Amino acid sequence: MHIAIDARIINSSTGRYVERLLHYLQQIDTTNHYSVLVQAKDETFWTPTNDNFLVKVADFDNYSFAEQTKFKQFLDNLKPDLVHFCMPQQPVLYTGRTVTTIHDLTLLQTYNSDKNWLVFHAKQLVGRFVFKRVARKSRLVLTGTQYVRGEVIKYTGVSPEKVIVTLEAADSPDSAPETYEPMVGQQYLMYVGSQSDYKNIRRLVKAHQSLLVSHPELKLVLVGKTTGINGKSAARNQTWVEANDYKNVIFTGFVPDSQLTWLYSHAAAYVFPSLMEGFGLPGLEAMAAGAPVLSSNATCLPEVYGEAAEYFDPLSVDDMANAIERVINDQDLRKRLVKRGHEQVKKYSWRRMAEQTHQAYMDALK
Repeated sequence: MHIAIDARIINSSTGRYVERLLHYLQQIDTTNHYSVLVQAKDETFWTPTNDNFLVKVADFDNYSFAEQTKFKQFLDNLKPDLVHFCMPQQPVLYTGRTVTTIHDLTLLQTYNSDKNWLVFHAKQLVGRFVFKRVARKSRLVLTGTQYVRGEVIKYTGVSPEKVIVTLEAADSPDSAPETYEPMVGQQYLMYVGSQSDYKNIRRLVKAHQSLLVSHPELKLVLVGKTTGINGKSAARNQTWVEANDYKNVIFTGFVPDSQLTWLYSHAAAYVFPSLMEGFGLPGLEAMAAGAPVLSSNATCLPEVYGEAAEYFDPLSVDDMANAIERVINDQDLRKRLVKRGHEQVKKYSWRRMAEQTHQAYMDALK
């Protein structure tokens, strides 16, 4: 069979899911033929090691008119037996067999203020139609958690039997940590990832500022790009922090994986204040590296982290600050969280996710 995988997001914040899927699919399936579809800028981002996997350029922007017209024509000419769309955006009039991954419903439920208001709401309006349409026309829909599965079933009205959970995972560090010199000898909280509004970074900053009364040397390290299109929200937060003269808040910009592992392992705590997630991968990565994790109690996060995190109400700055203080002051609690974190990470496997996805392909092809 010829299976096409729409990997146009492989170099985005959700790209880890696609890259790990492809990595393990090559180990699982050496028989079927795969076309891995990427944008031109990412043609060499991922290199197959098996002859039955071939990278092809499909240079069509997400949520664009070209995606609905030219990408459809591209797929019609490709004539795959099945297409796996790794995100909901896709040509809604494409009629071939499809499997779609829906990571979350964030686009439909939030406003991202670093985007153009009119453009964002136009995409949101289109997205509401697309999500329902693709869920109904896909042979199967894949989600990362039971929480998102329930949200998809409720929003789209599709049969529960059609929506399958394929849990994601976190990799243990595969290289020796490299010291991040600016934080040597420092006590710090950390957050890693994008800083869109729903990530709730400003409440985290306010909670950190309140802790400076009792912990005046405590730093807050925010890891992530502060330049380019993916760094706009972080840049806005940095300007906001400076305008309010907030202390000890550090925006690192991009940090390579080896230094990120060092930051995780030396942090007083990793704090994940998000209001909405589909899986919450950074918290698991922090656990894998040995950081005690504090998390919002919203959406899927308690499902993913279980008893391995200390939870707080993400809408309450005081509750967040109190939870952080408990963890940084109580060494026994910290040790319990680190131990539970290592055990929690073991429950997840990228290979198992790929095996479940491959089985979904086979079921959809029947």
